[in-house]
Amino acid sequence: MAEYQAELRVLSVANQKGGVGKTTTAINLGTALAAIGEKVMVMDMDPQGNASTGLGVPPGSRSMTSYSVLAGEASALQAAVPAAVPNLYVVPGNADLVGFETEYMTDRNRAFRLRDALTAMQGEQRARPTEAPFTYVLIDCPPSLNLLTVNALVASSAVIVPVQCEFFALEGISQLNDSIQQIRGSLNPDLTIQGVVLTMHDARTGLSREVAAEVRAFFGDKVYETTIPRNVRVAEAPSFGQPILLYDYDCPGSQAYIQLASEIIDREKAAIRAA
Repeated sequence: MAEYQAELRVLSVANQKGGVGKTTTAINLGTALAAIGEKVMVMDMDPQGNASTGLGVPPGSRSMTSYSVLAGEASALQAAVPAAVPNLYVVPGNADLVGFETEYMTDRNRAFRLRDALTAMQGEQRARPTEAPFTYVLIDCPPSLNLLTVNALVASSAVIVPVQCEFFALEGISQLNDSIQQIRGSLNPDLTIQGVVLTMHDARTGLSREVAAEVRAFFGDKVYETTIPRNVRVAEAPSFGQPILLYDYDCPGSQAYIQLASEIIDREKAAIRAA
């Protein structure tokens, strides 16, 4: 366990727009954090289950899922499946999540189900002092501001926002920001934006440079210095059920995620010292 960290940190990877690199960021950030000694759980909250596939858990092997955890049918520790990377686990997602909002619409505790499950997990870990506890949970959110995303944000210490370096990149970001502020005001007053990561960046194009400048002007120092380049190897890796750090460690995408993990750890240290 990292010496600077006393408690579990829960980070949501969220953006209501699809195709911005949320799942890729969750998978590869989790891999990079595990590679530097953190014990990481990636929680797949997207009904498409792409994070599960990208970490090598096929649909037929998902007997317990994030829906099982939300429904109270399994604990997060019971549902966690080891990935190919040491210290990295995934709680798989599948289509069962589609019905969650409808099924729990009248449940007064509906927004807190994931938070309560992760709180219970910490108690379960404290009861097992001989086992190394999880130090990070990364939640891969669906591309919408639905009850699944609300559960993720209520359970989280902070949010990581991937923003694609393409036209309309800022579309919807203000709405996500408003949602975060609403949750801070009513459900999770400690929630913060940990940072904004620019994805699919192509430094050769004027559009990427222009979008990057706009995002930095909008979010200021919340934007990470590291940008994730548009890289075919990053796009290929999930079809092989591997994070990019396993599929091609030396490619620019792998190296970018290693740098991003280092930046995030530095911000985490600062946040923990300030707490």
